[in-house]
Amino acid sequence: MDSVLVLMKYIIDTFGSAIIVPIIIFVIAKIFKVSTQKSFLSAVYAGVGLQGFTLLLNSFTPIITPVINQMVNSSGVHLPVFDVGWQATALVAFSTSAGMIYLGLGIALQTILFLIKWTKIFQPSDLWNNYSYMVWGAMVIGVTGSFALGIACMVLLNLYSLLISELVAKRWSTYYKYPNCTIIAMHNVEATIFAVIADPIYNLFGLNKVKLNPVYLQEKFGFLGEPMTLGLFLGGFIGVLGNIHDILTLAAWGQILKVAIATSAVMAIFPKIASMFAQAFAPITEAARKFMQKSGNREWYIAVNDAVGYGEPATLISGLLLIPIMLVMAIILPGNNTLPVVDLLALPYMVQGLVATHNGNISKILISGTIWFGLGLYVCTYTAPLFTNMALDVGVAIPAGAMLITSFNILGKPLMALVFLAFLTASPIFIGIATVLYFVLWALFKKNNDKINDYLQRQAMKNAGAEGNDVAA
Repeated sequence: MDSVLVLMKYIIDTFGSAIIVPIIIFVIAKIFKVSTQKSFLSAVYAGVGLQGFTLLLNSFTPIITPVINQMVNSSGVHLPVFDVGWQATALVAFSTSAGMIYLGLGIALQTILFLIKWTKIFQPSDLWNNYSYMVWGAMVIGVTGSFALGIACMVLLNLYSLLISELVAKRWSTYYKYPNCTIIAMHNVEATIFAVIADPIYNLFGLNKVKLNPVYLQEKFGFLGEPMTLGLFLGGFIGVLGNIHDILTLAAWGQILKVAIATSAVMAIFPKIASMFAQAFAPITEAARKFMQKSGNREWYIAVNDAVGYGEPATLISGLLLIPIMLVMAIILPGNNTLPVVDLLALPYMVQGLVATHNGNISKILISGTIWFGLGLYVCTYTAPLFTNMALDVGVAIPAGAMLITSFNILGKPLMALVFLAFLTASPIFIGIATVLYFVLWALFKKNNDKINDYLQRQAMKNAGAEGNDVAA
């Protein structure tokens, strides 16, 4: 059994999403009786799109990461919990025995739930992000010593994640213009719940009337409001913040301008790659509509990696603006011991549920992100000792100067932390409450699915300038 799981992980690591997802898309297309030629082209478009996203972000990351590190260092703050990033956290998760077991169990569970119509989300197309459940479950095992509790925690977190993903699926698909697609990564969909609750409250204060979204900015400011130009200014702003102490040196301005051009390039190139990726789903969507009409008109969404939304203008603008904001929050929040570092660059992934729900209203996104991710810093502070012990057990080295480690993106999840805490207590009462609550929420959502989607759409359209944005979507 262990050798099979190791082989599965090896296959996933070796081929990656740019190979695995096109294969899945080809199979799905053939199931919907799309011609072999169109099925093949859909698969190729998906692979080219995903590889294009990867190449673009892999080029952007080494340019902006040093600037973010300089920004953190120039703050002069040394908090005891150091953010090592989602990549290191994934390594830890896949290195645990419980994580390896859930690799196989998760695929089976997610496939069965889709086939029996428990969920509309086909999750196995984004296998990599299963590590998010593994981390929490492995920490439960480390504290309680119960393997069963750890696996049960992973399963329940997966169920909650699917429910939240289904909640935002139609809105995400509409906003980001990917037919029948959504994101599933628990660490990046969780904030959707806060956005859904907060959005009508923001409207009471008139934030829906604030015209701060990419479409309006382009209409209002012409070429200065175009994504490419906005990227130039935003990248320059981040560059200045990272070089504030050396602002008069030639080297500083070389880095500032390099970051500015790189951010502008992401804004300009990303939509072109996105349109190619979207082409992969056009034949499937059309064939699926006809197929589903014959089988009860079932609605469905395929899970895609959240890299496909990273460079969307409102997403990248909000994510990059939140970098200095979250650094300030880490400094001023009383009782916080977490210094976000590596995962600050993950903020454009983390805001996608907010962006879709708030329909690109950047003012709302920034407020929601500040509040929710600020709460996440406290979760990171609390869970850091548990995660550090787990990381040490699998041989991960702690960075020099850090007492404890965490991942701001993966572990800074207030809602998921409540489920985790229920299992951490090993109390049948708390675990029972967390489980029953899921089934109640699932039943309510299924009963009112259309009403909820209509409500989210109406809320989205209340934002100033939303008409133009959703027509484009």
